[in-house]
Formats: sequence, C-alpha cells, structure tokens
Amino acid sequence: MFKLDPIKNMNEEERLKYMQILLKGQLSSESDELANLSNASAIIMACLDNLNWSGFYLMKNGELVLGPFQGLPACNRIQVGKGVCGSAVESRQTQLVPDVHLFPGHIACDAASNSEIVIPIIKNHKVFGVLDIDSPIKERFDENHKEYLEKFVDTLNKYIDWEKVTF
Repeated sequence: MFKLDPIKNMNEEERLKYMQILLKGQLSSESDELANLSNASAIIMACLDNLNWSGFYLMKNGELVLGPFQGLPACNRIQVGKGVCGSAVESRQTQLVPDVHLFPGHIACDAASNSEIVIPIIKNHKVFGVLDIDSPIKERFDENHKEYLEKFVDTLNKYIDWEKVTF
C-alpha cells in the first residue's frame, strides 16, 4: 500500500526523492513490466503537483507507440524526430521544454499542456522509449526535475526488461 500523506508537507525536491523510494518499493516487489510502468506513471502523478499527463511511449517498429500513462487520452503514435518525444529519441537527450508552444513541431495531444519534460529510455545503447510528463503551467520543470527524473528512468532500467515490453 502506498502512503501519500507524507507528501503533503514536502517541498518539491523532497517529493522527487520520495518518488524514488516509492518506485524502488514498487519495482522490487513486482516483476510484471506493464504493471510497473503503469504504477511508475501513477507515482509521478501522485507525487508532483500541476501535471496533466505522465506516461510512456515505447519503441515499436521504429516509432513511438503509446504505453501506460495517467491523464487524458493521448496520441497513439509519434515518429522519431517529431515533437518533443520524437526529438528526445532522435537526440538521445532529455528535452526540457518551458513553453511547448515555442517548440518547433510540437504535437499537441492535450491542448491544456504548456510545458513538458521527456526523458529517453536508453539501456545498453538502445532507445526503448521515453518517459513523457506534461503540465498546464509554463516553466513547470527545471534542471532539478531533469536530474531526478533521469534517476527515475535509471531506476526503471535496473528492474525492467525492456525487450519484454517493446517490439
């Protein structure tokens, strides 16, 4: 059982650290990849304020395909190099976008999204997908989020066999 009462009095950095604790607890007690990815997106939504979407796009046949997420329905497929998610795959680097409306080629799955952070999931030099998080608030994400969310993906990489999740 997850205990979320402690986050009420935490600052943002404490919440980011607590997310890691919750994630490790979840991953260490469950072996199903899809269950773990579903709960990982839920952990993010529960721990961080002012989000409208958190989830995964996974590589399948050379493009990103929607995976487990929390939020409104989203785009089903994203081509590599297109939008923020596709750019993260192409560059193999985290995309920290303070205002998505200024991002060339942004794909608006939810019109309420104003800022976004996308972390590529790379293991053994292969890109398996991305962790995508959106906010209705401009400039919601900063370098601190980037650092902790990259650690979040590193933790996923230690427990998840991406070959079982992607095709």
